[in-house]
Amino acid sequence: MLFWRVKPLEKILETAEKKALTRQLGAFQLTMLGIGAVIGTGIFVLTAEAGQKAGPGLMVAFVIAAIVCALAALAYAELAAMVPVAGSAYTYTYGVLGELLAWIVGWALVLEYAVAAGAVAVGWSGYMNGLLDSAGYGLPMALKAGPQAGGVFNLLACVISLVITGLLVLGTSKSAWVNAVLVTMKIVALIVFISIAVPASQDTNFQPFFPTGWGSPMGGVGVLGAAASIFFAYVGFDAVSTAAEETKNPNRNIPIGLIGSLVICTIFYMLVGYGAVGSMGAQPLFDAAGAAIAPGSKEFAAACALPANAEALVCSHEPLAHVLRVLGWDWVGNAIGIVAALALPTVILMMIYGQTRIFFTMSRDGLLPARLSKVHPKFHTPHIITMITGVFVALFGALFPVGMLADISNSGTLFAFIMVAVGVLILRKKQPNRPRPFKTPFVWVTCILAIAGCILLFVNLSGYTIGLFFGWAAIGLVVYFLYGYKRSHMIPGNEPQDDGDSMPPEPKFHEGPQA
Repeated sequence: MLFWRVKPLEKILETAEKKALTRQLGAFQLTMLGIGAVIGTGIFVLTAEAGQKAGPGLMVAFVIAAIVCALAALAYAELAAMVPVAGSAYTYTYGVLGELLAWIVGWALVLEYAVAAGAVAVGWSGYMNGLLDSAGYGLPMALKAGPQAGGVFNLLACVISLVITGLLVLGTSKSAWVNAVLVTMKIVALIVFISIAVPASQDTNFQPFFPTGWGSPMGGVGVLGAAASIFFAYVGFDAVSTAAEETKNPNRNIPIGLIGSLVICTIFYMLVGYGAVGSMGAQPLFDAAGAAIAPGSKEFAAACALPANAEALVCSHEPLAHVLRVLGWDWVGNAIGIVAALALPTVILMMIYGQTRIFFTMSRDGLLPARLSKVHPKFHTPHIITMITGVFVALFGALFPVGMLADISNSGTLFAFIMVAVGVLILRKKQPNRPRPFKTPFVWVTCILAIAGCILLFVNLSGYTIGLFFGWAAIGLVVYFLYGYKRSHMIPGNEPQDDGDSMPPEPKFHEGPQA
């Protein structure tokens, strides 16, 4: 039963609106595409979170997360090249492992997209609140953060999510030139930060280097716990993987683009981490028993409210801008805050867009109500599922802290990548002669290491996060057996009627997970 109702890849490709694409991307273009897709949200938002979990050891966490991402990306690229259609890991799993596991993956992708959008919204609100405070128009604390972060309702995170949802209903997307401008702004902002913070570093701020150790399973702290969180900073690397069919000599250029972009981003991240830690320190806050306080908890909010911790990096909701302000570069800190305020909303847009694309695909397969895939007659967008998704994203952002949302998002992403790597190995055995525009190098070693790496990060999330993941999965199984099990279009007689509804193509250049 576990591997039943496998949707033939031929059927997936037939039903996809697939067009032949010109092979025009080389290794350099792929590397630049990967850098643009990866650099952004995580480094602007999660530096403080990683500092609380690992202290100066967060720099090692960046490397660990990058290695796992590289392995997963190499596996992802093979299926992306074979099945270049909407639905990503959900579609790949449907064509290899069958409907039940595909449903679980699709259900888990809600965590990757919708919850991640909420995390970015919270990160955006942190920088926006910092700008408002510096201008003398700060909101009361009750409206700056959710209940667990010392507030009541994160107003700005809620508002930005609803505004972007409205824009998506109207059919707004991010253009290539806007993407290029924002990527350039982010890279320039990071270079400016590095040029100021690194020279101000002091050796004493790196001692001790591993204040919380390597971590332990379900502990959520230590270097591995930080790597499990900072994994969020690399999500988006699959932009390179999914460009395989547009790449010249993909078996050579895809690995170069993937590894090259991840190496460059990791160097950037380590320099940012070095500057942040070295210039003002990033030692975690500990409780009376000597254990690191869980970031995003009420206890952590209370510790950060103490005057002695007012300027602690690990307590900041806008870590990069905060570092520069503490160093006396207020106007540069504000400038970085403005860059984050301009760039992060487009990430929220693409994540909500990706979530609607997943739901749209699942609805078209009969696993969710057909009404969800209805397209607005005027705007030509899936307005119903977009509005539902947007409301939940707004609530996530309003009520939960960024670190908790990022970790929950990572749990779904890691599970999806595990399934993709398993799928690559199964297809290599079951359909060895199927054309593959890109082949994962050393496939058995690469995929097994990718699976092991994803499991390593998954088990080093907090026990609370892992419990939420399995609870969410259990709810998904109930929904599947109550609805999708009997209405799947894989059952003879349940084939859909063509109603003419179709979604506009996904923007070619994007940041965040690939839908």
